[in-house]
Amino acid sequence: MPVKKYKPVSPGTRFRVGNSYAELTTDKPEKSLLAPMKRSGGRNHKGKMTNRHRGGGHKRRYRIIDFKRNKEGMNAEVMSIEYDPNRSAFIALVQYTDGEKRYIIAPNGLTVGATITSGKGAAAVVGNSLYLSDIPLGADIHSIEMSPGKGAALARSAGTVGQLMGREGKYAIVKLPSGEVRRILLTCKATIGTTSNPDHSQQVFGKAGRKRWTGRRPRVRGVAMNPVDHPMGGGEGRASGGHPRSRTGIMAKGQKTRNNKKYSTKLIISKRKSKGKK
Repeated sequence: MPVKKYKPVSPGTRFRVGNSYAELTTDKPEKSLLAPMKRSGGRNHKGKMTNRHRGGGHKRRYRIIDFKRNKEGMNAEVMSIEYDPNRSAFIALVQYTDGEKRYIIAPNGLTVGATITSGKGAAAVVGNSLYLSDIPLGADIHSIEMSPGKGAALARSAGTVGQLMGREGKYAIVKLPSGEVRRILLTCKATIGTTSNPDHSQQVFGKAGRKRWTGRRPRVRGVAMNPVDHPMGGGEGRASGGHPRSRTGIMAKGQKTRNNKKYSTKLIISKRKSKGKK
């Protein structure tokens, strides 16, 4: 998916890098698969702000996505590749032979008119959803389940991909996009291929207003605050602020955030790689 640079006809387009959306085939969503979305603006049921930097933004409708792919043994034809404002990857509208329509996360390379299926006996081709017990070793996978029948939970965002490394008893060994290698039950499903829109990370908004359209309000740096407002605030001139930490004092670098008593820790073979480390 190529990106495009805009001519600097205004300050907002001078540095803007946008998506060309060349893969999309329609701008009209399937009405039967839309649902209303209520926005909280970061407020709880009492109206108190419990999450900062949220509010405003363009009105959205939710696209009901089939994460379970539980219509097994039945072929479906890809009708369109569409934009979803609620996620970074594109979505595909598929129609089964019985006439039912569903949305799925679109894999990279899936085209209109292609046929996909899921379940036992499905071929290991892009877009098909198979059990981890049936996927060839070394295959690229996305939309990976963590619990059988619960629906895809891992590797769903734009350009992400996992890899099936091996099998060990009742578990499959999967390398996740974060670099973590973990065991997942063989009875869980995954979809063959990489998620669509791999150049999503190359986009540059170009102006603050575009960020507001997504529902994000301005964020003030801690070092720009007073000592009463933030642990990194205060000081004479442009002081660095000391050790990076959150407003509540949680360290931003190096502090362990995962509970080592968590039930799934025993399923992790190697932890995810830190940013900047090879």
